[in-house]
Amino acid sequence: MDRRLKPRHRSEPERTSRPGRSDPAHAADAEGERLQKVLSRAGLASRREAEDWIRAGRITINGQPAVLGVRVQVSDQLRLDGRLIRQRETSGGAVMAFICHRSPGESLTQPHSEPAAVDGDDSPPPSNTSLIERLPSRAGRRFITVSPMPRVDGGLELVTSDGELGVKLQRSVRHLVSQFSVRVLGELSPEQLGNILEGSLDSGERIQVTLCEPAGGEAANRWYTLIARGASGKEARQLFERQGALVSRVQRTHLGPITMERALGRGQFRELTSDELEALLAPPEPEESEGD
Repeated sequence: MDRRLKPRHRSEPERTSRPGRSDPAHAADAEGERLQKVLSRAGLASRREAEDWIRAGRITINGQPAVLGVRVQVSDQLRLDGRLIRQRETSGGAVMAFICHRSPGESLTQPHSEPAAVDGDDSPPPSNTSLIERLPSRAGRRFITVSPMPRVDGGLELVTSDGELGVKLQRSVRHLVSQFSVRVLGELSPEQLGNILEGSLDSGERIQVTLCEPAGGEAANRWYTLIARGASGKEARQLFERQGALVSRVQRTHLGPITMERALGRGQFRELTSDELEALLAPPEPEESEGD
């Protein structure tokens, strides 16, 4: 026998084409992404919710019930309760993250009944549909708000329909510098401003505050500009209330490299560019030591 024609060893698995890949139980050994990740990126559910759907038998892959740990490819046909799921490409597609200008008191998810009055803002009032409902349907059906402002406050909000991206952004914002406009009743004393600069929270933790200064006002109300690293809207409000200040409004105007430009009226939104998203996710710069 010609030694160049060696028979294949029986233990070697045969490679056959599986155009339909109708057996999802073996899909974990194939290339592709985990089903939970695909559903999360499609804006349908969190990974935990997707796991519950799989256990309940609500998801099928090419007509067969899905199992936990299964991996799928773009060519696979996914259905939720019999309805076709459109997979989102992992590259070359839209960013699917948005910056929204939310009015104080407005809900991102519930329709607006009566527009909240905003001092010095003559932009059109919000629609009677929620901000989330006005986002493009191609972005998905489930949106995640990254470091959301308290409902009583407003300003810049960051939302995405990509669950994995939402987790990355949530981690990243804890290192980003944010700017807030805070309206209080009356003028703060130098001692109060100094205490705010210390960045002490009710929990005993401390955040880095780099600026807290007057920014004008009318009658008894005074605006202050606060710049802090990793501060949420709740924490920004807390810094002032810990000093006995009566805070009536907090608006976030900057979140890291993202600025809520004047052209973005309240109740409006725009999609983030790939450059903006890359800047948001950039690794934090090392902090300089006091001796530098």
